[in-house]
Amino acid sequence: MNKIREAFQRFMYGRYGSDRLNQAMLIVFLVCAMLDIFVDNVYFSVLLTSWEFLLVILIYFRVFSRNISKRYAENQKYLALENKVRRFFGKTKYIQQQRKDFHIYTCPQCKQKIRIPKGKGKISVRCPKCGAEFVKNS
Repeated sequence: MNKIREAFQRFMYGRYGSDRLNQAMLIVFLVCAMLDIFVDNVYFSVLLTSWEFLLVILIYFRVFSRNISKRYAENQKYLALENKVRRFFGKTKYIQQQRKDFHIYTCPQCKQKIRIPKGKGKISVRCPKCGAEFVKNS
C-alpha cells in the first residue's frame, strides 16, 4: 500500500491537484447525477449526462494539469466570484435581521443607508456621511 502511495505522489509531482473550483464542479456533477436518477424526460436526461461527462473531463484536466499558474488564476477568479455571492447574501441576511428593530432609510443625496430605531415617531434624520437632513417616520 505504501508503494502505491509513493508512486501516486511521484506521478502527481509538478501537477496542479485539487482546489475549491474543482470541489464546486464536483458538487455540480453530483447534483446533475442525482437529477439524472430522478428525471424521466429522455431529452433532459441526455442533457444532464452530457454535462456530467464534460464536468468529469474538466475536473480531471484541472487536477492533472502541469500549467499551475493558469489553474491558480482560474481558481482565484472563482474565489472572487464566490466571495461576491457570499457577501451579497450575508449583507441581505444582516439587513433582514436589522429590520426587526430598525427602519433602514437611504439618504436622498449620497445614497448612504441609515438605521433609525423603530417607535420614535416622526424624527429629523441627519446623514452621517454628507450631513443632509430629512424627516422620516420611525
